[in-house]
Amino acid sequence: MNHSEIRYLSISQEDIIEAGAFDLKAAREALIESLFLFRQGRILFPDKIVQIFNEETQERINCLPATLLDEKICGVKWVSVFPPNPRRFGVQNLSAIIVLSEIEKGFPIAVMDGTLCSNMRVAAMGSAAADRLAKADSEVIGFIGAGEQAKMTLLGMKSVRPGLKVCRVGARESFEEQDFIRDMSAVLPDMEFVACDTNLEKAVTGADIIVTATSAQAPLLKAAWIKEGAFYNHIGGWEDEYAVVQKADKIVCDDWNTVKHRTQTLSRCYKDGVLKDEGVYGNLIDLLDGSKPGRENDTEFIYFNAVGLSYTDVSIAYNVYQKVLEAGLGTWSYLQESMIFEKDLAGKIRL
Repeated sequence: MNHSEIRYLSISQEDIIEAGAFDLKAAREALIESLFLFRQGRILFPDKIVQIFNEETQERINCLPATLLDEKICGVKWVSVFPPNPRRFGVQNLSAIIVLSEIEKGFPIAVMDGTLCSNMRVAAMGSAAADRLAKADSEVIGFIGAGEQAKMTLLGMKSVRPGLKVCRVGARESFEEQDFIRDMSAVLPDMEFVACDTNLEKAVTGADIIVTATSAQAPLLKAAWIKEGAFYNHIGGWEDEYAVVQKADKIVCDDWNTVKHRTQTLSRCYKDGVLKDEGVYGNLIDLLDGSKPGRENDTEFIYFNAVGLSYTDVSIAYNVYQKVLEAGLGTWSYLQESMIFEKDLAGKIRL
């Protein structure tokens, strides 16, 4: 190997799956470990950069960096969210790549699919919260939204609440519900699936676990629909009316300080004076480290909101990278085989 050679492992979504790295338990473990490491000051977590191209539709590309100091790995997720994609082009609304670099020389080690990693992070965060906050005997889960994050979240919820028997799904279009049921019944054949024909009330009324996973900028979920003792996993932006927040016995976040500066329902409530800092019960890490109890009875309505923390994505991605590397998969690519002026440049430079 040339001393000035720089190469990286290019990892596709197919490589991740073939390597056995589509592993929600491992993703949840990596995510939980990263929450502890961040609290201990062993992770760098700068602000994300957001470029919004259409305020109405929220079409945007985000840049989210983080550094795992113990592993000496710096990563960045470049993620595009284009909500009109399913209706306009019949394709997913989210795509992402993740770049990992070592921080000894600062060279990249991997350029990899970030879409699967992002969706695994959504499932890992939601399921880690549900494990502490959803009723142990939960049987019915209701979805508003039927995209890839909703599908992945169902897998995550089923992994920590295997007693879930019925899944109801309501979406903007009936075909989205049918697509959800087609895909998920193939991997969860023991569940009963109910398409609600865009009736969102039907999707969540009586559900033990409620999930909103949409790109909506409107309050879709109504407080009147929520049964006593439900656990609500809020994934998107502004998806529920303020009364849902006000109804909650406990409000838990992945990181409240981050959430309150974004555009989620909770942050809107905070900016409008409906919710104050003391109204938030705590962050997920407070439950994981035993600082605060999770669910304390079967009648509490508990609201969980995860804004998405880039260091959890990078932690999951690094775990995935190691598995793909060990499996001998991925494709090695070169940034350079030698430094610029070590090459034969005769006749190849234009001035």
